[in-house]
Amino acid sequence: MTQSPYQDPSALGEGPQDTPGFQGLPQAPPVPAAYGYGAQQPMAAPQGMYYDPNAELLLPEGVQLASVGQRIGAYFLSLLLAVVTLGIGYVIWGLIAWSKGRGPAQQLLGMRCWKPADGRVAGWGTMALRNIVGGIAQGILSALSAIASFILFLSGKKHQSIPDLVGSTVVVYDPNKVLDNWQR
Repeated sequence: MTQSPYQDPSALGEGPQDTPGFQGLPQAPPVPAAYGYGAQQPMAAPQGMYYDPNAELLLPEGVQLASVGQRIGAYFLSLLLAVVTLGIGYVIWGLIAWSKGRGPAQQLLGMRCWKPADGRVAGWGTMALRNIVGGIAQGILSALSAIASFILFLSGKKHQSIPDLVGSTVVVYDPNKVLDNWQR
């Protein structure tokens, strides 16, 4: 019996590329490792933006992803501000600050919420979604979801907690107030 060039290679125990003198279908040339799906290509940043390879984000020049320490500091500062302003002052301050893409503690610490998909500062609606819906999602199972949110925040490249994921935002540090007049 003659062997067909179209025989199943798995029946032979090896692939056609491993068989010396294989006379079957033509083989495609090898593809260099830098091509194809998942290959890292250098990213050209638009003017006024830069690519942060650690977070895999495009950010405006002069702005950086907020560090874990800055985010934790903002959390504890917001608790202190809520107590000092008796809660109601904090809520009013927050509702006003949301229009600029930040909460009260973020405003004092020079941080903002950035929407990487849109290339802009988060607006009032995004901040309401992030803080109300995201806050409810984070606190719905109490300690369990809060711990999960903290683990996500610590382990992710972009340091996103559950509210950040709900609002599709990242928190950035803007010490030079570059984002005050940001237009794209």
